[in-house]
Amino acid sequence: MAKLIAMYKHPENKQEFDDHYFKVHAPITEQIPGLKEMKVTKFTNSPMGGDPKYYLMCEMIYDDLDSLKAGLNSPEGKASGKDLMGFAGNLVTLMIGEDS
Repeated sequence: MAKLIAMYKHPENKQEFDDHYFKVHAPITEQIPGLKEMKVTKFTNSPMGGDPKYYLMCEMIYDDLDSLKAGLNSPEGKASGKDLMGFAGNLVTLMIGEDS
């Protein structure tokens, strides 16, 4: 199993971010071929005290690394990436991982 993980820093306007993320970006991303599951976590606090470093995390799960790469290179994957850079390019860190 391979995952594309998106970690988002706190946006200036959380309501505006949430509106775009859940009403526009997530529906685009959910259409990517090969995507098996999409898990979104909104962070609320930290066991170390204070606000968490990140606001939101999305795990996009694929059968394997080849499926993930093919999905990202599809028209739907490119549309998701273009939208991401347009509304959260300065907030997001993307990582690829594989279950061990």
